[in-house]
Amino acid sequence: MKWSLLLVCLFIGLLSCKKDKTEVKAEKGQVKAWETLIDGASFADYTNFEAQWNYNYPWGTDHNGSARMVGSSTNHNQISLSGGVLTIKATRLASSPGNSTANGFTNVAIWYNSGACHAKQQVLINDQFPSYTISGDFAVPTSKGTWPAFWITGVNSWPPESDIMEFKGNNTNWQNTYDGGWENKLTAVSNAGSYHNYKCWYNKVSATDVDCHYYIDNVWVAKHTMSNSVNKPMWLIINMQMEGDSGSPGPSGNTFYTGKNIYLGRERAF
Repeated sequence: MKWSLLLVCLFIGLLSCKKDKTEVKAEKGQVKAWETLIDGASFADYTNFEAQWNYNYPWGTDHNGSARMVGSSTNHNQISLSGGVLTIKATRLASSPGNSTANGFTNVAIWYNSGACHAKQQVLINDQFPSYTISGDFAVPTSKGTWPAFWITGVNSWPPESDIMEFKGNNTNWQNTYDGGWENKLTAVSNAGSYHNYKCWYNKVSATDVDCHYYIDNVWVAKHTMSNSVNKPMWLIINMQMEGDSGSPGPSGNTFYTGKNIYLGRERAF
């Protein structure tokens, strides 16, 4: 009798599970799962870091300011790790080694060594990966001439670009989206030299467009639409540029920018 009751219960349970799964598929239209691609452990040590990050910009050492990125597996003077924290140090040089080598900025003289890194995992928003979340905790300098940033930009083209965190020589955080025209959200951050969390949730909303939801300390602050950005791979970059849009002259000594708990995750639609 006991065995008969047990078999009946199991059969009813299986029918119930099957019914639930069918309802989920009918409601959603597809099965989805969330994947973590980068978590806080990527800054635990240099082995973890170098497995998931490359030194410098994806295109080299120079960009749109007066700092040249310097870093490698054997040179951690400007970009280093300790206790799960990434530290980027910008150092004023006694003399300029020449101008920036970046396209469009070859008239800009280099006056600093600084640091950058970019994730080996690219961001690619499409039907298979319709949503991403990117976040990190950062303590930033806000003095004139300092330009720390946490952002994504196109691998094969520009636009697209989305700046999750960008400070330009004061305590205002810029969260920007560029798709051929700029959308900007400016937010004053109290005590920006202490850690704050900066985040963006990217969500595919059409065959071509992505909505960018920006947060500071888990408070939603803006939504931008990044058009023509579906199926365009993007780099995730952490860097500290100097002067340029952040003003000049920059600091005469060393400047420090730290980050931790970097997260990159995405939704996978099967």
